[in-house]
Amino acid sequence: MHQTDAHADAELALGGIEALAEPKRAEAWMRPVEIAAAGLLVVMIVTVLANVFFRYVLAKPLIWGDEVASISFIWMAMLGAALAVDRHEHMKLTVFLPLLPARLARVLEIAGSVLVGVLLVRLFPVAVEYAYEESFVTSPALGLPMSWRASALPAGIGLMTLLMVLSVIRTREWGTILGTLVAAGAIAAALWFAKPAVLALGNWNLPLFLGLFAGALLVVGVPIAFCFALATLGYLTFATNAPVFVMMGRIDEGMSSLILLSVPVFVLLGCILDATGMGRAIVGFLASLFGHVKAGMSYVLLGSMFLVSGISGSKVSDMATVAPALFPEMRRRGHSAPEMTALLATGAAMADTVPPSIVLIVLGSVAGVSIAGLFTSGFAIAMVLLVVLAVLARWKARGERMEGVRRARLAVIGRTALIAAPALVLPFMIRSLVGGGVATATEVSTIATLYAFIIGAVLYGGIPLRRVGGMLVETAAMSGAILLILGAASAMAWALTQSGFARDLMVLVTSLPGGWLVFMLASIAIFLVLGCVLEGLPAIVLLAPIMFPIARGLGIHDIHYAMVIVTAMNIGLMAPPIGIGFYIACKIANVPAEQVMAKIWPYLAALMVGLLAIAAVPWFSTALL
Repeated sequence: MHQTDAHADAELALGGIEALAEPKRAEAWMRPVEIAAAGLLVVMIVTVLANVFFRYVLAKPLIWGDEVASISFIWMAMLGAALAVDRHEHMKLTVFLPLLPARLARVLEIAGSVLVGVLLVRLFPVAVEYAYEESFVTSPALGLPMSWRASALPAGIGLMTLLMVLSVIRTREWGTILGTLVAAGAIAAALWFAKPAVLALGNWNLPLFLGLFAGALLVVGVPIAFCFALATLGYLTFATNAPVFVMMGRIDEGMSSLILLSVPVFVLLGCILDATGMGRAIVGFLASLFGHVKAGMSYVLLGSMFLVSGISGSKVSDMATVAPALFPEMRRRGHSAPEMTALLATGAAMADTVPPSIVLIVLGSVAGVSIAGLFTSGFAIAMVLLVVLAVLARWKARGERMEGVRRARLAVIGRTALIAAPALVLPFMIRSLVGGGVATATEVSTIATLYAFIIGAVLYGGIPLRRVGGMLVETAAMSGAILLILGAASAMAWALTQSGFARDLMVLVTSLPGGWLVFMLASIAIFLVLGCVLEGLPAIVLLAPIMFPIARGLGIHDIHYAMVIVTAMNIGLMAPPIGIGFYIACKIANVPAEQVMAKIWPYLAALMVGLLAIAAVPWFSTALL
């Protein structure tokens, strides 16, 4: 990231260091777009809830429910992506530009924005054509032209184009703007005239366009979604004879899976958790249980990350809930701020397989793996990592100051348990309903959100009405940023697959000595690196369709392989000097990154020990299935 995974992260689920800043609204005229996006999110949630009620209570499912939810979803996603442009919340790598001289960094930043504007201008007429072609298809339940939903693509791209052009113009850096346009035009013209020679390179174009070009854009701070889209556009235009129209279809498909409806709902759930203080109630309960033992507050931190993650689905929300509640007492007991931040970051990596995990939902969608199985296994895998981190935390706390620390009275434990009980129900409700096949992840996400909203209002002080609108808009913007990444990554993944890269990789891997263990080690290395650079969601969408068939061919269980690569990506996300999750943790804890960097390596090593155990012993992943 460099948010997303808002569980980008947000997960953010979610997104980079910039995504943690206060939203920077640039355009007053975007207010109607905010209202529309928030309204569509509400329509989508209400429709899914109505579908649940009619299906399970009245035994009369709404046959049109999925179509209404799908139309609302794609429009919310595209308007949300435009809002993310307006609020500067698209996820990007923010590590390298600050290392450059200020003037050079400014030039590169503007050049990147110009290239994004060029991309959007190029895609807009393609999106219009795509929506027109969809008008010849009608939806089965409502009988509406599919252009009703597909028109969201040109609408969103058009808004993003306008916002990006205005943003570039307002810099008034006319020399940089003109120079970028001239240079980009000259390179494009040269590649167009040299297209026969470029085509003759065959698959060597893949590292050129989808590797080098995308990597360069990422380094100069172009948001991840636009890096992927620019690289794919360049590859299709200059290195293949495929029409760009195909790219729009893949973007639509990557953003539109019904399973992904749960992404914005779980993001909203994280906002509700933060606003109501339900997470703090869980922290207080665990502190009353374990706070009196040596390393007790470290155990509370890890346990809180485990349980809170099971509610919010967002690493950022998890860390922001736990750190302020525990750090003052940990500091009083002698823990240094860098040490606490290192534990916080690796605890977030440990907890990312706990359902509801947006990464697991996306993985199930693109790889065809059971989400119920992923949710069930995710608990066990997180427990393995929790144990290795707890062992290290206990060793680290051998010199902890315990003066004045007393065991909590039974009455205190009972009171905190009573307060936390309604919140503690949520993660187990989510896991049991999905894992038991009672409801889909989308249905469970809406039920959990309604439950959290009502419980928060009744027992935890509620949410001021003035905040509800802001939460809905923030959810739409963060979800739009996440979903646009998934759409662009789907287009790039299609390009990789159609090139024959997947076939060549399968031949190479299956010819390696060592069988499935060597493949597993190679996968760990690949996803560690991708976790550092891309964050989980785009890496999953890019490689899962390629890697899972190979894993199956080698006899590796889908759930086992999924747990290994997701854990590897989470470790990479928290690994300095590139992992964006590491910088998010530092920002939340308000500790300089260079101080935390010196302390985090033992914790990362502990996670690696856990990861290797998970990879070598399939039982950890499959025992609960």
